[in-house]
Amino acid sequence: MKENRQILIKSLPQGKLEASNFCLELATMPVLGDDQVLVKTTAFSISAGARAGLQGSASYAGAPAAGRIMNGSGIGQVVESRCKAIPVGQWVKAPTGWQDYSVHNGADTDVIPDDHDPVSYLGPLGVNGLTAYFGVTDIGQPQEGDTVLVSAAAGSVGHLAGQIAKIKGARVVGVCGSDAKGDLLVSELGFDAVVNYKDEDFRQKLKSATPNGVHVYFDNTGGMVLGSALFRMNVGGRIACCGVVSQYDTTRPEPSPKGLPGLLINKRVIMRGFLIYDYMARFKEGRDVLHKWLSSGELKSLTDRVQGLESAPGAFVNLLAGGNIGTRIVELT
Repeated sequence: MKENRQILIKSLPQGKLEASNFCLELATMPVLGDDQVLVKTTAFSISAGARAGLQGSASYAGAPAAGRIMNGSGIGQVVESRCKAIPVGQWVKAPTGWQDYSVHNGADTDVIPDDHDPVSYLGPLGVNGLTAYFGVTDIGQPQEGDTVLVSAAAGSVGHLAGQIAKIKGARVVGVCGSDAKGDLLVSELGFDAVVNYKDEDFRQKLKSATPNGVHVYFDNTGGMVLGSALFRMNVGGRIACCGVVSQYDTTRPEPSPKGLPGLLINKRVIMRGFLIYDYMARFKEGRDVLHKWLSSGELKSLTDRVQGLESAPGAFVNLLAGGNIGTRIVELT
């Protein structure tokens, strides 16, 4: 009988996340119930937001606990089905977690159309792309000629958000943590300028890169970068708060930015947080537009691939240290 390899949360991190917080275990194969499918995972994505789940600061992730399978979205093929609408062999996306096999209710499983690349459902057609799409178009609402600033711009959401703003006719400035990442954003993805937040003169370089101020800020980081962006906002600017990666993997999170709420009041800035699950009823709308842009070449997706289930914990730690470009996925062999 086949065994199911799983990555479990061995212990909750007390400081920075370590690979030793996870362990690989063997479990028996899951058993299907009525209207369920058994999925063999081909790949799953790793995101910085999963770290917020481990510290209990992401309400949508549930309470963290040792002994559980590490959660995550994955793609795979149905190898057994008791759901008439989803046949064996069908490619699907589901909350597989970090494991080889998982069982899902048919109603909770996303069927991937035959003309779509399954891997894209972990990036531009999945949570990352939909977050970028609705965060930019629904909350940021950039106009032709606006300056849009994106933090964590080389990350899974940021690199897509910047391109979407470009498609909408904006001038896009990215913030990232290395010059190499910045060069790629400009040369490969069409960003107009990039600033390295690790530079000693970051604030001055940000000012130089945004001479006409910032109309829209897509915030993935919070902390110091958000504080710097606030002082560059124009009157009537919009801030889409997507993530707080600067707060996730530390016991000493940066304090809230200075100047709040005065800066928001004086410049009449709208600052709105959101979760992609707020837009579930509009996922098809977003995917249709994103697929069109991908097919035309207007939108490019960067995928950072890691091989083997056992590599997932180390890949997660490395991602939190800024080691990824684009969407990091773990491919199972």
